[in-house]
Amino acid sequence: MGKNRPIKFRILELFLDGEEHWNHEIVSKIQEEYNMQGNYGRDSINFDIIELASGGMLKDLEQRVDEEGIYKKGFLLHKYEITDFGKVRGSDACIRYV
Repeated sequence: MGKNRPIKFRILELFLDGEEHWNHEIVSKIQEEYNMQGNYGRDSINFDIIELASGGMLKDLEQRVDEEGIYKKGFLLHKYEITDFGKVRGSDACIRYV
């Protein structure tokens, strides 16, 4: 799965499970699927998530400081869920519900 579609589409697809996800969970999944290891890949994927939230397709539900270094020590972790608009945009892009 994954590699055959743009990363933002894949991110939306992962959220179509109806669950809430922390950004670091999605980032690590995409890094694995697209072989995007390292800090640049991590931050690039996180930026894609931020863009989807800025566009109204994901809703930021909760934040906490990454004290343990799960994602990036001292930075904010964000928990997101897909919005109705995100579901519609995903459907328009032919992304299937998981």
